[in-house]
Amino acid sequence: MESLEMGVAPSQERAGILACAWRWLMGLPRSLMAKVVELAKSVMKLGQDDPRRVTHSVKVGFALSLVSLIYYYQPLYNSFGVSAMWAVMTLVVVFEFYVELATLVAGALGVGAHHLASLSGKTGEPIMLGFFVFLQATGSTFMRFFPRIKANYDYGMLIFILTFTRVSVSGLREDEILEFVHKRLSTVVIGGFACLITSVIVCPVWAGEDLHRLITRNMEKLANFLEGFGNEYLRESNQSKSLSQRYKSVLGMKSNEESLANFASWEPRHGQFGFCHPWKQYLKIGDSIRQCAYKIEALDSYLTTKFQAPPQVQTRLKELCAEMSMEAARALKQLASSHKTMTVPSSATPHLEKSQTAATALKLLLDTTELLDAVHATTVASLLLKIIDCTDEIAKSVNELASLASFKTAEKAKKHVKCNEVVLAVSTLMVTVSPENGTPPVRLNPAPVA
Repeated sequence: MESLEMGVAPSQERAGILACAWRWLMGLPRSLMAKVVELAKSVMKLGQDDPRRVTHSVKVGFALSLVSLIYYYQPLYNSFGVSAMWAVMTLVVVFEFYVELATLVAGALGVGAHHLASLSGKTGEPIMLGFFVFLQATGSTFMRFFPRIKANYDYGMLIFILTFTRVSVSGLREDEILEFVHKRLSTVVIGGFACLITSVIVCPVWAGEDLHRLITRNMEKLANFLEGFGNEYLRESNQSKSLSQRYKSVLGMKSNEESLANFASWEPRHGQFGFCHPWKQYLKIGDSIRQCAYKIEALDSYLTTKFQAPPQVQTRLKELCAEMSMEAARALKQLASSHKTMTVPSSATPHLEKSQTAATALKLLLDTTELLDAVHATTVASLLLKIIDCTDEIAKSVNELASLASFKTAEKAKKHVKCNEVVLAVSTLMVTVSPENGTPPVRLNPAPVA
C-alpha cells in the first residue's frame, strides 16, 4: 500500500509540471502579442513626444546609404579601398571638423617618428618607435580626461592616437604613408560632408534653438512654482497640484545645456541667431536659474508644514512673503517672454522693484520683531529673500544677453508685427416710425467701418 502511494505521488508531480508547461505554452502567443503591443505603443509615444527623433533616424539612414556607395560603386572603392570605413565611422560617431586636423597632425608626426626611428638602425628602430608610441598615447589619453577636451574633442583625440600609431609602426615607405594619410583624410571629409549636407538641408534641427527654448522653459517653471507658492501655500489654497514637479527638472539640466551650447557654437547662421552669437551667456543664465532652483528646493521642504508665526505678525508676514513670491513669479514670466521673443526685458523691471520693496519691508519686520517661537516662518522668509536675490541675478544675466546679442526693444518688435486689416460690415438697419406721424419707414445703410 505504501509503495502504491509512493508511486502515485511522483506521477502526480509530473502531471502538475506538464500541466504548468502546457499552460505556459498555450499562453505564450498571448504574452508575446501583449509585449509586441506594448512595444508598439512605446515606439508611438516616443515619436509623438518629439517627432524630430523620427526625422533624425531617417536622416542618419539616408546619410549612411550615401556613404555606403563608396563600397558599392567600384571606381570609388578602387580609389579608397578599406579606408572607406572611416567615412562610415565619422558619420556614425559624430561630425567634427577637427577630426581632419587630428588626421593631418597625427599623420605628419607619425611620418616624423617613423623617419627618426629608421635613422637609429635596425636595433634602435623598434625601441624608438615604442618610445614614441608610448609618449603620444600617454599624453593623448591623459588629455582626454580634461572636461573641455572630453566634451568637444574626444573623437578627434581618438583618431589622433589611431592614426599616429598606424603610421609610425607601419612598415610602409614614406610615399605610401602619405598616400595612406591622404585616403583616410579624404574618407573622413566625405563622411563629414555627407553628415553636414544631410543635417543642414533635410529638416534641420538646430541646437541653438533648442537651447534658447530650454532656457525659456526653465524660467517659466520657476515662475510657476513661485506663483503656486504664493497662491496655494501662503494663502492656504486647497489645490492638489504638486508644486515640486514644477522645478525639479531644472536641477539636472547642466550637462544638457553645455552639450547644446557646444553644438550651437559650430552651427551656421540660422533664424535670429547670427555668427558669434553669445552662447556662453546662455550657460551663465542656466547657472543662475539652477542656483534659484536649489533655493526653491530648500524652500520646498517646508511646504508640508503649516506657516506658523505669532498672531500679531502672521498676517503681515504672509502678505509680504506672498507679495515677494508673486512679484518674483511675474518678473520671471516677463523675463521668459522677453527671452523667447528676443526683446529687451524692460517689462520685468517694475516687478523686480516691487519684490525688492517687499523684501526690504520683510527684513525690517524680521529685525524689529521677536520671532524666536516662529523659527519655521523666519526660515521660509529668509529663503524667499535669497530667491529674490537669485531672481535679480537671472534678470542681470538676461539683460547682459540682450546687450550682447543686440535684442530689439519691445517698441521696435511691435513695428515688425503685421496686423491684418479688419473691416466691420454693419448690416442694414430698418427704422420704423409710428404711423401716427404719417412718415413711411426709413431704411438706413451705414457705410462699412474700416
